[in-house]
Amino acid sequence: MAIPTSRTQEAATVSIESALCTGCGLCVTVCKDFNLRLCEGKACLAPQSLFGCVGCGHCMAVCPAGAISVRGRSLAPQDMFLLPPQNRAADFVSLQALLHRRRSVREFLPDPVPQEQVQAILDAARTAPTGVPPSDVNVLVLDSIEKSRGFTRDFCEHLKTLRWLTAPWFLTLMRPFWGRANHELFSNFVRPALAAFTASMDEGTNIVTYDAPLLMYFYASPLADPADPVVAATLAMLAGEALGLGTCMIGSMHPLIQWGGSAARFRQRHGIRCKSREGLVVLFGHSRVRYTRGIERSFASVTRP
Repeated sequence: MAIPTSRTQEAATVSIESALCTGCGLCVTVCKDFNLRLCEGKACLAPQSLFGCVGCGHCMAVCPAGAISVRGRSLAPQDMFLLPPQNRAADFVSLQALLHRRRSVREFLPDPVPQEQVQAILDAARTAPTGVPPSDVNVLVLDSIEKSRGFTRDFCEHLKTLRWLTAPWFLTLMRPFWGRANHELFSNFVRPALAAFTASMDEGTNIVTYDAPLLMYFYASPLADPADPVVAATLAMLAGEALGLGTCMIGSMHPLIQWGGSAARFRQRHGIRCKSREGLVVLFGHSRVRYTRGIERSFASVTRP
């Protein structure tokens, strides 16, 4: 048995066609499961691997002779494709320009995002690296203002059941247990945010997802690396920017639909398959406003010992 995900519990199988193998050893070099070795000048399976093949496909992708096939864990030889030539890849200047142009947009035109662009965003996000393949990331796609607003309206109704989370008595009770940072987060952000979200929605104004015409919620199974949905959401956001769309990441929704009966019912109503340690909502649409300046950002620290 290899490392399990929600999609598979078994190890992939590696097949080597010895007649094609040139003994270059590249597959041995890239296999970090130590599942391969050279035997009399040819690649062969090692008697024991570290985890069992997780189906990363590195050995199959690097073999210059096409002598290796990997099957299982959602991977098959027909999934291979030739890499685009280097001259078609974005250089650093182009990438930096894309990153500098991106801003968090919360003012959207009502125009729908064309379905071919929705699919292009998903195609880009599927390339995200994962902690262990195959990807355990799930995506909820709401591709109209009506769908995203309905989702958000239901979310705000769910929030009304969580008012006790920001009640003074609860914050006072929890402060010794969760520490100063969490106390300040709940007191200074969660409490006013929940009140504003629900009150505004009751008045007909959406300040949670801003009536974006496209909403994608990225989340993963409990077996996944917590970073997996965040990485996929980031690539989706950059793909949206490359397509000329405004984008915005919304982190406040995910943690509030993970625990309790009301959250479970919310997930069930909207086809969300499971709880997830991390997750992100990304908004997409054509921006109502045009930015002409960027703002320099910084890290909290960069340490070079």
